[in-house]
Amino acid sequence: MSDSAEFDELIHAPTRLRLCAALEPVTALEFGVLEEGLGISTSLLSKQLRVLADAGYVTLAKRRQAVGRPRTWVSLTASGRGAYRRHVAALRAIIASGSSGPDR
Repeated sequence: MSDSAEFDELIHAPTRLRLCAALEPVTALEFGVLEEGLGISTSLLSKQLRVLADAGYVTLAKRRQAVGRPRTWVSLTASGRGAYRRHVAALRAIIASGSSGPDR
């Protein structure tokens, strides 16, 4: 998967960008950990994850616990990880081009 720069409007929305950033370095995170870590409501997290899942960028998996109810785990797909990395590369390119302008 190439890490060339490619701006992604779907990922760029602030909450979705933060979600992808949290998921990129890990295999999976539990829904409650994401909710608490990002400081957002259950409904907002659910809505944003649905958008990313519909695009094929994340997967959601219910896992049974020894005690209590099943928990939902969230993972970036290979496609989502690549899209996020390309988006970050595009943001870095924008920043780099701005810092080399004539006024600098």
